[in-house]
Amino acid sequence: MTTATALSTLKLTDARKPTQASPQVQRRNKLIRRIWQQTELARAHASGGQFTIKRFRTFTDVTTGARKQIETDVRVKPWWFTAANGKLAISVRYGSRVLEIAPKKLAVEVGTERDLIAVLDTIKAAVTAGELDAQIESAATILRAAFAK
Repeated sequence: MTTATALSTLKLTDARKPTQASPQVQRRNKLIRRIWQQTELARAHASGGQFTIKRFRTFTDVTTGARKQIETDVRVKPWWFTAANGKLAISVRYGSRVLEIAPKKLAVEVGTERDLIAVLDTIKAAVTAGELDAQIESAATILRAAFAK
């Protein structure tokens, strides 16, 4: 009679973890992080609070010449605004560029602040599914060209 070892019960494979995601996935993840920030900002706004992100800034002390890090708050600017018709709308931004969600459509009409989080979750699902990849690529190309100047 043979006894099975713990490892023999597992399905072993020679798969390796990828060292780097594709540029397309990196851009998607960047936009998803920004959508998460907007969702948290909307939740804080709905509850009457504030939402900030903590970042570390490195600077050189003038007197000693030593490099120091301090934690600072970064303000997150809302993507939503009140449109000309009086309803709430949200535009999706990639860097400083507003993404064209559909041809000639730069914003999504939300209606009220209660619907804002649901709309952001829908946009996040669309980005995750790759529905905005062409728009993200176009915005990234324009932003890279501006840095090359």
